[in-house]
Amino acid sequence: VLDSSRLLVASCGVPATTTLDLARPAALFHALSDETRLGILHLLRDGEHCVCDLQDAFGAAQSRLSYHLRVLRDAGLVTDRKEGRWSYYTLVPAALGEAHDAVQALGAAAARRGRPPTAANRCCG
Repeated sequence: VLDSSRLLVASCGVPATTTLDLARPAALFHALSDETRLGILHLLRDGEHCVCDLQDAFGAAQSRLSYHLRVLRDAGLVTDRKEGRWSYYTLVPAALGEAHDAVQALGAAAARRGRPPTAANRCCG
């Protein structure tokens, strides 16, 4: 049985009891998979912005922007603070570092397995 947040690895050279936690990378990549959310992160790279500035930049309805900001916040990619009636959003660089590290790990694993299979290293006969 495959739990959507964990993966049992059963491949050559990896013990069957090894598990990878996939929930965090999945949340990050989901949040990064939308053009609007990437645009928000692009604007926040220079520092904190008021939600009103983001609304103006995207010409988006408040409800649509709130949805995207919630996805980014839930993934830990942005933080917010309230000041009066306005919310201010800031990028969390460490979360982008986590996404980078996940991609790097996938690339490194793929590079290690980049050699064609031979009879000696073939897994499934």
